[in-house]
Amino acid sequence: MLDVTQVMAGPYCTMLLADLGADVVKIEPPGGDSTRQMPGGVGLESPSFNAVNRGKRSAVVNLKAPEGRDALKRIARACDIFVENYRPGVVAALGLDYETLSAINPRLVYASISGYGQTGPDRAKGGFDLVAQGVSGIMSITGDRGGAPVKAGVPLTDLGAGLFAAVGILAALEHRHRTGLGQHVDTSLVEAGVALSVWEATEFFTTGGTPQPMGSAHRMFAPYQAIRCADGYITLGTANDRLFKRLCDLLGHPEWLADPQFAENPARVKNQAALAARIEEVTAKAPASHWLALLEQNEIPCGPINDYARVFTNPQVVAREMAVDVDHPALGRIKALGSPIKLSSTPTNPARRAPLFGEHTTAVLVDYGFSVEEIALLRKAGAIV
Repeated sequence: MLDVTQVMAGPYCTMLLADLGADVVKIEPPGGDSTRQMPGGVGLESPSFNAVNRGKRSAVVNLKAPEGRDALKRIARACDIFVENYRPGVVAALGLDYETLSAINPRLVYASISGYGQTGPDRAKGGFDLVAQGVSGIMSITGDRGGAPVKAGVPLTDLGAGLFAAVGILAALEHRHRTGLGQHVDTSLVEAGVALSVWEATEFFTTGGTPQPMGSAHRMFAPYQAIRCADGYITLGTANDRLFKRLCDLLGHPEWLADPQFAENPARVKNQAALAARIEEVTAKAPASHWLALLEQNEIPCGPINDYARVFTNPQVVAREMAVDVDHPALGRIKALGSPIKLSSTPTNPARRAPLFGEHTTAVLVDYGFSVEEIALLRKAGAIV
């Protein structure tokens, strides 16, 4: 599998496939993937690069050199998957577009991840998570009502585009298994943001109204949000009438059930702020630990709001191995995220490190049939490093 991507969306997609067992060859430019130079690193090795490139092999190929492009085409002839995240038009100018490569390898599954997609009036624009969150509507519904626009705390469209691309690749591989032919998988950051707006789109399609930011509250259920306690906040997820009745009894206010503002879920959503204020009049009198214990005893969905120091000491997170130790020759022992995909017969190995810059250039070329003399000529021409 050829990974001709940089930064986050593309590398995240190919890392997921590497976790699942793919032999991913990361093709890097002579200066390296830009994440190699992010803070905390040593030379061209960084924890940020390791975060989205574990389990891959690195080959440095200069695609500005004709010899480099020819070498990549030769490798692509024998590959199953090719993933790129350049702006639309760039790979075509390099002669590495889907039409060109599928002509020499009809079985090739070719995936493109871009800011806006391969078609449409904005196709030529660059892809940036912040911009895509704004364009896709995510920033318009994130934060508190009446406040400034807020982006999601994680790079949601970058990661979403990577996930959707991985799903598309797996579907294309299944199609190829049946037909013998590959195809072009095309997704983007903006489409990822729109596709993830499931509740917001439903509200707009159903009512015609424009969804507004609601802080931590849910636009379909109430009370379903962060609730203030004496020493901080917890989450409270009473998403149906049965749970709401249990909550009213627990808080000592069964009369709320007879109040037309709160008797049924649609009314509770409409009066969400007033309901939250009443709940907090009670919960603010005791610490979060008290309410969490009481709510859990009564099987009412709830949880703490952890910072990341608490996330990675959470017994459940620890038990599920969502943080792993990685031994790296330049960075020493570093912590990295584990894999959320647990497979019973072919488990992932997220503790594999990311490759050193150009670590596998020669080995990859040998694997794909290049002779020692051909590799030397490519190096002399500045086509590989």
